[in-house]
Order: sequence, then structure tokens, then C-alpha cells
Amino acid sequence: MADRAKRRRLGVKNAVNGTGPASADSVAPAASAAAAAAAAGGAAPPFEPARAEDRLNWAGWCEIESEPAFFSVMLREFGVKDVKVQEVFTMDREILDGLNKPVHGLIFLFRWREDDPDKQEPSCPEEVWFANQTIGNACATIALLNIVNNIPSVDLGENLEGFKQFTKDFTPALRGYSIGNFEFARQIHNSFARKMDMFNVDMALRNDAAATKGKRSGQVGENTGEAGFHFIALVPIGDHVWKLDGLERQPQRLGKIGKRDWLDLATPVIQEMMMEYANDEEQFVLLAVVQDPLKNLRPQLAENVAALNKANKRLGEIMPDWRESANQSRVDEFGDGAIHGPDAGYGISAEMIQNPVLSGAATATLGSDDAEKLMAFREELIQQQTTIRFEIRSEEQTQAEEAEKAASRRHDYGAAIQTWLKMLFRKGQLKPLLEELELAEQRRW
Repeated sequence: MADRAKRRRLGVKNAVNGTGPASADSVAPAASAAAAAAAAGGAAPPFEPARAEDRLNWAGWCEIESEPAFFSVMLREFGVKDVKVQEVFTMDREILDGLNKPVHGLIFLFRWREDDPDKQEPSCPEEVWFANQTIGNACATIALLNIVNNIPSVDLGENLEGFKQFTKDFTPALRGYSIGNFEFARQIHNSFARKMDMFNVDMALRNDAAATKGKRSGQVGENTGEAGFHFIALVPIGDHVWKLDGLERQPQRLGKIGKRDWLDLATPVIQEMMMEYANDEEQFVLLAVVQDPLKNLRPQLAENVAALNKANKRLGEIMPDWRESANQSRVDEFGDGAIHGPDAGYGISAEMIQNPVLSGAATATLGSDDAEKLMAFREELIQQQTTIRFEIRSEEQTQAEEAEKAASRRHDYGAAIQTWLKMLFRKGQLKPLLEELELAEQRRW
């Protein structure tokens, strides 16, 4: 798996056109083109940060790194409830078992190459929502949509649910075309676009158009033949596992799940794809689309509070002075430091507490006349609540960190970098630094 620090800014554009990422030599032409565009269309000057209206009016799609935090934030902003993205560092069984459950799908990033078309279905089955990729650099969003639109009973939010219903009878190609015109999704995707990202995409499109024109004129241009990186999805749908690659015309049925864990079918497929690059020292990234732990943690806390309240009430009925025997070292109404009612800070409402689903064992204990047994059960509930509250806070902290990573990625540092480089140049320090970097690179190889 790719080390997170080594992630590249990857997009399907390279997979389609067979070109590599923009080189340093392309920056100056891009800047010139951007300056002309700015003068003509009123966009921000080329080395100023991209403005909200620049992203809104830009027709392209930016490249997005394979950072799980970005994918999780995109899902939340799409309006999808109770779903998040985790990175899978290895495909060892113990690592897969440690993922949040259920696992709704996998997103695999690899250097794309065409698979055998005969593996594809003749047409897309009715029960499978699958979209082709008809626009460059949109593979991250398309992989997400190809997963979440196949999760049973998930709350997609108003916008995605409406889009899913609108496209339910479309072909994969028409769904892909519809995504290209789905402004809601495009704006969230492009919220990660910085000014130079936009320039590079526009310049790549211009170069592609020039190359196509050159071929028609009989000119021969440079072609490295190197495919680019691409996101695909592997998803359990019904009783089968499917490979949903937006660059393929139809989905691939990988096998029947039966009584197995669907990951046991998906893992060998991914390993086989990785082995195809065994001699190339390629990097791969695997992400898991999983259920957000908060979906279960908050109801668990509400059930705990309800059971604790029932225990307190029952103890008061059979042992009026029970509080004198309880731990009074904590400072709250009951002297136990626990939550005993609705708490917006933990996301539990009065309705959640009033309608708990208690186990048969808990119900039996709460109906007991044995004060000692009730006191022990009450202490167990308090300890359980401490654990649940800690897990809720940990998950909320994770979400805050994800939002911070996304905000940092969305911040356009281009202007600051330009100012810094100009200062180094004026002080005569830029050239020595570049020469030093070049020597270090030569020694490394």
C-alpha cells in the first residue's frame, strides 16, 4: 500500500490519454494562459488564490488525492449519513477484521490498464447502479457514487437521493454524462481545486486537443505510453461482489458471496491486480467505505442511560437509602458522574431514551428485588457508559481532524509560495538551492 506521505495527486485523465502528470516546464505556459483567461473573463490573477466564483464557473474537474479524510468529508457534504472512509494498509485478515462494520465497498487506486472486456456483463443489471466515467479527473467522485448508490437503506441526503432516482433507468454511459452535469457533486468535488490545479487541467486539455489535431495532420508527437492512476470500486450487491470501473462499459461480476465474507472474494482480485505490477515497484492505495461507528454508539449510549435510570428507580423502590451505599466521590445528582438524561453534546435525545431496546437479561435484572445484584448491574452500566462516551468523543475528534485536513487541502497556498520564491530570487538564494537539490537527486540515483 502507498505510504500516505508519498501519495500523488492522481487523476483518470492520465489513464485515458496516456500522459504523465504536468511537468515543471508546463507551469510557465499554464501561467501565461491563465493570465490571458483572467484578463478576458474576470477571474483572479494567476498567482492569487482561487476564489469561490472561480471554482463555481470552472467547467473542469480537479484531481483529488487518495486521502481517506477527503473522501469522508465529501460524503458528509454530499449529505450521506452514517458512512465514512478508512484506509486499509494491508489485506491481512486481522486488518480487515478491524475495519468498522459493515464494510460497504472498497476503493482501489492503481495504475490503470485495460482488463479483458469479455469479463464484463452484456448489460448493466437492474439491481446494480453503475456509472461510466465520461469526464476527466472525476474518478474519485464516480467511485464514491458507484458505492453509496448501492448501499441498501442508506440515507443519501436529498440531493444524491434525487439524482439516484432520476438516473435509475439510465444506461451507465448516460449516468456518467449526468454526473458531468450534476452541479451539486461537481462543486463539492472542485472545492479541493486550487488555482494551479485548474491551470494544469486546462493546459492538459489544450495539449490533448493539440495532439489530436497533430495526429490528424500527420504529425508525430511524444507519447510515453504510460497509463495514469485511477480509482475503481468493489462492492457487494445482493449475493454477488461486483467490480465497478468507470472506464469499463459494463460492471464485472466477481463471484457469489453465499455464506462467506464478501471481502474474501474481493481480496484475491485486488492481490491479482497488484501482482500484475510486481516488477514495476508500483504504489497502490486501498480505501474502505464503512459504516460510521456513531450510528451505533449513540443508540448504545441512549440505551445505557435508559437502563441506568431504570436501575436507579428500582433501587429507590426496594432500598430508599441506596445512594448512601453508592460511590459519592463524583459530583452530580446521583454521585456517579454518568449521564442520566438527554445530552445534545453526545447526540442523544429524550425520544431515544424513552424508547430503548433492552436485552432480556437487562430487563430481568431491572425487575429483580435483589438490591446487591442491582447495585452491581448499575456499576457495570456506569463503566459501560464511560467506554461508550470515550468512543463517541474519539470518533468526533476524528471527524474534526478530517475536516481540518480537508480545509488545509482546500486552502490555496500558491500566492504564499510565489512570494517566498520571489524573495529567495531577489536575495540570490534560489539558484544555489536548486543546484543543491539537483545534486542531491543525482546522488540518490
